[in-house]
Amino acid sequence: MNILHWLTRHFSNRRRALSFYRRGRARARNHDRQGAIKDYTTTIAMRDTPDEVKALALFYRALVHVAAGDEPKGVDDFNRILAMDEGLVNVKTMARQRLAGLASQSSEKRA
Repeated sequence: MNILHWLTRHFSNRRRALSFYRRGRARARNHDRQGAIKDYTTTIAMRDTPDEVKALALFYRALVHVAAGDEPKGVDDFNRILAMDEGLVNVKTMARQRLAGLASQSSEKRA
């Protein structure tokens, strides 16, 4: 494979991943939870998705899961962010804060 072909394919995949991420954000804002989850999942699964975009897609997918009443899936996504090797400090901080909030809500419900 020549370098030009590789570069074209690489940037094309990256652009598609960003497109799915942006569409997921728009769907979430329009309360289309299933559509948003589908687009975020596609973004996460695609090769060549930048790590920051993948982490943000996980974060926002987690928020949608929690909003839809599926807290365990949301917690799983937050934990996947925390397990990422990349230095995504801001996204990891947001995920930790959300996990702490969910834990606090759970303990209040039990009390």
